Amino acid sequence: MRDNRRVGTPLASDRAAAYVAECISPQLEAGRHPIKRELGDRVTVAADIFRHGHAAVEPRLLYRLVGAGRSRWRETPMESEGNDRFRASFELDALGTWEFTFSLDGERWATRWPVLCERVRARYGSWYEMFPRSQGTDPTRSATLREAAARLDEIAGMGFDVVYLPPIHPIGHSHRKGPNNSLTAGPGDPGSPYAIGSEAGGHDAIEPGLGTLDDFDHFVAEAESRGMEVALDFALNCSPDHPYVREHPDWFFHRPDGTIQYAENPPKKYEDIYPLNFEGPAREAIAQELLRVLTFWAAHRVRIFRVDNPHTKPMALWERLIAGVRARYPDVIFLSEAFTRPKPMKHLAKLGFSQSYTYFTWRNQKDELRAYAEELALGPSREYFRPNFFVNTPDILPPVLQTGGRAAFLMRLVLAATLAPNYGMYSGFELCEGRAVPGTEEYLDSEKYQFKVWDWDRPGNIKDTITLVNRIRREHPALQRLEGIRFLRADNPQMLLYARYSPGFADVLVVAVNLDPHNTQESPIEIPADELGLNAAGFEVNDLLATPRGLWRGRQHYLKLDHAQPAAILHLR
Repeated sequence: MRDNRRVGTPLASDRAAAYVAECISPQLEAGRHPIKRELGDRVTVAADIFRHGHAAVEPRLLYRLVGAGRSRWRETPMESEGNDRFRASFELDALGTWEFTFSLDGERWATRWPVLCERVRARYGSWYEMFPRSQGTDPTRSATLREAAARLDEIAGMGFDVVYLPPIHPIGHSHRKGPNNSLTAGPGDPGSPYAIGSEAGGHDAIEPGLGTLDDFDHFVAEAESRGMEVALDFALNCSPDHPYVREHPDWFFHRPDGTIQYAENPPKKYEDIYPLNFEGPAREAIAQELLRVLTFWAAHRVRIFRVDNPHTKPMALWERLIAGVRARYPDVIFLSEAFTRPKPMKHLAKLGFSQSYTYFTWRNQKDELRAYAEELALGPSREYFRPNFFVNTPDILPPVLQTGGRAAFLMRLVLAATLAPNYGMYSGFELCEGRAVPGTEEYLDSEKYQFKVWDWDRPGNIKDTITLVNRIRREHPALQRLEGIRFLRADNPQMLLYARYSPGFADVLVVAVNLDPHNTQESPIEIPADELGLNAAGFEVNDLLATPRGLWRGRQHYLKLDHAQPAAILHLR
């Protein structure tokens, strides 16, 4: 999609000011924010470039990596596509912010357009979230990080790329929450990990029940040895016992009587948390401390941070913190947990967040799933907003998983894993855990507030299917990028049908999902093979979740999906 605003003029010198550039792509808000790409990508730049009179123009594309002293400009000629439209491309061979501009007659354009180059993991990955304290066998105490490391073989075996840990810091005692978020905790209740801080330390310390910093380093090394990364939660919450409260009382909001108000995110109340005052007189000191904490964990080989509720903090703070971390660690990825309105959510992405949680968790009907996927993959936000389709979180057990049984878990797995290149699940999903506090999306007996011991092999689990789906994702480039999606005709409103394909149709899949977890659904479907780079006279179809389906011909077909096997991932060639 072109941006038709006139930008990028005049050139750097008066002599060339007669040249005009319009409809420059890709760019975001006239260069105020960078578009996003990944290492090894080629950025294709196009622009309408012309001048008064009849003389032909021969523009060149200039590009460079931005850094200390800024690297030298590289350049390449732009090819004419006719009607004053020119195009050229360049490769991103280093992480960081790049910029491009144009030159004509040896004069360089004054305006520059930025491109943020991140690791491929920013674009594609499978996430597994777990509470390390619940990975043991004793329900009366926390499992240690070394005990939790024993589960890494199984998680890696299921094909996950990222192991995401909720806060692992010391937990406060004051106003500690009890089971099911009750306001009274017993002597053995561990409290919520999101109430950070005690006499054992704050955001740069480890909860004693989990072990030590050396134990954390061991966990990270064990994950890396299995081909996985560790993502750490960055939650800016402080319990009343956090060292900050004692050492920096001016960092917090105070009532007229001098007491500190606990945190709220209506309708939720967090009596065990004090909110920092990010816009008060101490804002500079707070920002410096947060940058220190982030770089502290980056020095311990954490290269992915999931940021808790970033939309409730000043936007400018995140732009500063993310830039500050990347100045030292350009490979760090930030995931925004901003379940908020669309525009603030997208603005956080513009400011530098690599990925974002989405509304997928609550999209269930055929039309809304299609509309949302098309908005993300084909709309203008595709240039900067990378969605991460989590199927559940510790805070969100959506109604379809509460009532749909095993079929619902299988259906949502396939949808998330094939509609978005980044997807994730919170542990218990593989066990089809669907018990909720009545009338809410909160898990019953949530491990946010108590120690849990799980039977990871309990009957009815879907670990084998998760393993298979993650293997399909790794083997098929069609599922590793957001673009390359087309929804296809399926007459049944309970059947969603879409093609996923890599550039040039080198890899083509057609995914069919039964959206009804209680009944078998069947439907006439249409596969426009000739429009997907295939021979409509005959193409081989292999169901990657089940058995080969043989040779298909033409556009019109018929598909039946049992609710016990509610999806098909068809490899077409």
